[in-house]
Amino acid sequence: MTFIGTSSLDVLPLSLGGNVFGWTADRDASFAILDAFHAGGGNFIDTADSYSAWVDGNSGGESETIIGEWLAARKPENVVVATKVSQHPGFKGLSAKNVRAAAEASLKRLGVDTIDLYYAHFDDETVPLEETVAAFGELVTDGLVRYTAVSNYSADRIREWVGLAQAAGSALPVAIQPHYNLVHRNDVEEHIIPLAQEFDLSLVPYFSLAKGFLTGKYRSTDAAGQSSPRAGAASQYATAQGLEILDALEGIGRAHGVSTAATALAWLRAQPTVAAPIASASRVEQVADLLDGARVELTADEVEVLTRVSEWTPAAV
Repeated sequence: MTFIGTSSLDVLPLSLGGNVFGWTADRDASFAILDAFHAGGGNFIDTADSYSAWVDGNSGGESETIIGEWLAARKPENVVVATKVSQHPGFKGLSAKNVRAAAEASLKRLGVDTIDLYYAHFDDETVPLEETVAAFGELVTDGLVRYTAVSNYSADRIREWVGLAQAAGSALPVAIQPHYNLVHRNDVEEHIIPLAQEFDLSLVPYFSLAKGFLTGKYRSTDAAGQSSPRAGAASQYATAQGLEILDALEGIGRAHGVSTAATALAWLRAQPTVAAPIASASRVEQVADLLDGARVELTADEVEVLTRVSEWTPAAV
């Protein structure tokens, strides 16, 4: 188990992504996935109020609703739920009024009194940052939210957020959710991790498996014939270097008796400030690999092999 930043949120170092609930996993499949995750020791669930508004017939909030129904039916102990605001079609942006209304709507869908971890999903530069920071702080003061966090923010904007919160004596963020994995490293390692170290923030990375590429399923840049909605996105990584990364993952995973996906998650967990990578499962059979990724410990040499093979150097100008 691990704590998120300076918070009291004690979690298995893997967050179950709820983006698939109400999309590629219907209610029954979602319940089975959540049951298996919790039975295996998982207690950290990530969602957003906008999941999955992109699906025909959906309006946003479907994932939260399914998670809320599961929480009500199972009454699990010590479960930490994170959700986000700014992208729901009915609650766009980060004005104070919208942040409050969206949080109240999320609470209702989740069926809880308090959101454990509440993210600003995407920066909204149309609203003064002071207003957004104050709104998040008021949610904590009023007991609607336990801890705040940011997702998809630049290092400069996170630093500004922390400074404003400190000056106001408001709730400080405890986590950052960036796009980070073995094939998408540089910006996070150069800019976000140093800032996280400075302010004792934890990283909870999304796309931890590079949209499925790091599971080893997609080894061609040609996505034709692939049935998965993510096949096209994942196949973009099937370059010579990407395939070399997969080969290294497979070899190291084999030595530990775990999958390529579990090994990729273990590498991410070994990076500075990373508390719990986010990974999703559309089928219950995939959950075991994710749980392995939360527990397998790579040697320093194995981490170094994967770090070296995934290094990216910009082309000379």
